[in-house]
Amino acid sequence: MSLDESFNKAAEDVKDLVSAPGDADLLELYALFKQATVGDCNTTRPGMLDFKGKAKWDSWNGKKGMSQDEAKTQYIAKVASLIQSIGKK
Repeated sequence: MSLDESFNKAAEDVKDLVSAPGDADLLELYALFKQATVGDCNTTRPGMLDFKGKAKWDSWNGKKGMSQDEAKTQYIAKVASLIQSIGKK
């Protein structure tokens, strides 16, 4: 299976977790997914009252410079780790 196929499978598998991951795991998944699909953060940081938006932006921006293939690899590993710890439906 190619990297892209594995990444797409992981993106589907994460939707079938028994329960929702914690906030830190969700931010990590978000950042890795965005870095893998878009690349470096290309938006301005949300305003001061958008706490959720700022957390997501900060997490994604923290991956700046990481290659899209590396982000896909880390995303696949993160999903596998969550499936192992939380379980899959």
